[in-house]
Amino acid sequence: MINPEEFLVFLKERRSIRSYLDKPIPEKEIEMILEAGRWTPSASNKQPWEFLVIRDKELLRSISKKAFYGLHIKRAPLAIAIVGKIKENPYYYIQDTSFVSMSMMLMAWSLGIGTCWIGALERDVVKEMLGLDESDYLLTILPMGYIKGAIPQPPMRKSLSQITREI
Repeated sequence: MINPEEFLVFLKERRSIRSYLDKPIPEKEIEMILEAGRWTPSASNKQPWEFLVIRDKELLRSISKKAFYGLHIKRAPLAIAIVGKIKENPYYYIQDTSFVSMSMMLMAWSLGIGTCWIGALERDVVKEMLGLDESDYLLTILPMGYIKGAIPQPPMRKSLSQITREI
C-alpha cells in the first residue's frame, strides 16, 4: 500500500495543466495511463467505456476550436477521449467514465504529465469528428503533455468545517 500521508500530499499537489512541452509521451507512459483507466472500478464491473488516443495535430486543432476554454488542446502532444458506452450500462456510464478520467489524470500526474479535464465542448460536433456512434457519450477530452513552465499555485479551498457536518 502507498503511504497515506504521501498520497494526500500527492492529491493536494495535482493541478490542471494547460501548457505543454512539444515533447512526445513514450508509449510505456501512455499505456500506464490507459491501464489506470482500465482498472478503474465500475458499476457491476460493466466497464462501459472506450478510450481514444488522439495524436493527429489537425484533429487536435479542430477539437480545440469546439471546446470552450480548450484552446490548449491543440498544443498537447496527445489527448485521450473518454467515451461512455451507454448501451453497456445505461444508468451509470457517466459515473463510471468520470471515475476513469480521475484515475487517468492521477496516473498522468504521477508520471510528470499534465492534463486538464475538458467539460465544456460541443459534444455532438466532436463526437462526429471522432466517428462515434449516436449512442456513445463523449464525457471528456483529456489533453496531455509534459508540463511547460511553472506549476500553478493551489487554488483556495474551503475549510473542512465549511463543507462537512456530522449527522
